Amino acid sequence: MQTSPAVPRQAAEPSTPHSTEADTPHASGAGHPADRKPGRFGLPTATALVMGNIIGGGIFMIPAAVAPYGTVSLLSFAVLTVGAIALALVFGQLARRNPRTGGPYVYAREAFGDFAGFLSAWSYWITTWVSNAALAVAAVGYLDVLLPIQHSTWLTIGAALTVQWLPALANLAGTRYVGVVQLVSTVLKFIPLALVAIGGLGFFDPGKLGPFDASGHGWIGGMTAAAAILLFSYLGVESAAMSAGEVRDPERNVGRASVLGTAGAAVVYLLGTLAVFGTVAHDRLVHSTAPFSDAVDAMFGGSWGGTVIAVAALVSMTGALNGWTLLAAQAPYAAAQDGLFPAAFATKRRGVPVFGVLISVSLASLLTVVNFTAGSKGAFNILVLVTTFTATVPYLLSTAAQLYWLVRGEGAKVAAGRLTRDAVLGLGAFAFSLWLLAGAGYAAVYQGVLFLFAGILVYVWMAGRKGRETAAS
Repeated sequence: MQTSPAVPRQAAEPSTPHSTEADTPHASGAGHPADRKPGRFGLPTATALVMGNIIGGGIFMIPAAVAPYGTVSLLSFAVLTVGAIALALVFGQLARRNPRTGGPYVYAREAFGDFAGFLSAWSYWITTWVSNAALAVAAVGYLDVLLPIQHSTWLTIGAALTVQWLPALANLAGTRYVGVVQLVSTVLKFIPLALVAIGGLGFFDPGKLGPFDASGHGWIGGMTAAAAILLFSYLGVESAAMSAGEVRDPERNVGRASVLGTAGAAVVYLLGTLAVFGTVAHDRLVHSTAPFSDAVDAMFGGSWGGTVIAVAALVSMTGALNGWTLLAAQAPYAAAQDGLFPAAFATKRRGVPVFGVLISVSLASLLTVVNFTAGSKGAFNILVLVTTFTATVPYLLSTAAQLYWLVRGEGAKVAAGRLTRDAVLGLGAFAFSLWLLAGAGYAAVYQGVLFLFAGILVYVWMAGRKGRETAAS
């Protein structure tokens, strides 16, 4: 994939001046950091972006999903958290060297050239808009608990599209509003989650935990099987790096936000799952379709838990859609600046890549409509499964870029005296990314490769045009 073995491509300056806005973040090396406009996201907002994107709607089903493997799944959480934090630290190191918007795309292109950068941006873009469609479909399921709408296909479609377009409108209003929505939704979602995660410990009954190894395949097998389900709970750790150009003092705050956001999400996941394990009997939890609702009912009695959790899930998913809608535009924006995506993706208004937001939410909306009208839920599920593969491609390329600079031993790329520490972090993050890829399963990897390589035609077209323009000049 490397296009320049001797001298790696530098991402310090966009190769083509596509951006039409004066507020386009300068690249690393384009001048003193003070020359860049201040980012719109402070450390709290950047941390909320990471936490909000990691914690979507999946948390509300995780305890039931891993219950069949027993409490060994809690050990899986601990192992995965270490890997996720290692990945967050690597993103922080990479952002410190090159704090451009686009994160994983920027790192892959700087180390390995245009083609690797394009694959990173293309795969990440696919992940975001397909995942947004999946989030909207799931949100409608929770909305139906509050306002029964699923008796009508068109009401369901209308609700799903509303859930997608409201966060898109917040994005189009500017990154200032994105930050406000993300911060507020992150705080609101933690109120009911804290009720279960912390309050549930007061009702904790060890007798309800069930066996340590409930699968009967040995604790290592059970831990691995549970990890395959939990692996994708940490997707979103790259959120601050992807929006580095909008973060104040990104050289410091991207790494801090990535670690704090990942650690915060891990605490919520772990305490929430532990509380549900200790309040809902194991044989009931295995078959539960609303484990957090069952936990609230077990703690306080009555049947109002379903309503509380439905509201919490809607807030959580709306916040996740708000953050992921922004991220859906960031990788294409960075690639468009370098002439690897159509120039329209590099157009910014109020700090937001407008075209990227609009085309991404439109594709997600189209996929949502097809899901509800064409009876193609099988195809939709396949696409969602493919995103578990495409999401890991930028992780692998980013961690590989970190290891590449370590192997080259370039003083400008690797901090002196920290080689061993950085090498351990890089290898750990690479292993975690590879584990994510393996956990996707054979079908997802096979179909994901086809989906990924379909983008080669786009790369050929854009690279060809770029080469022609270069030759003409």
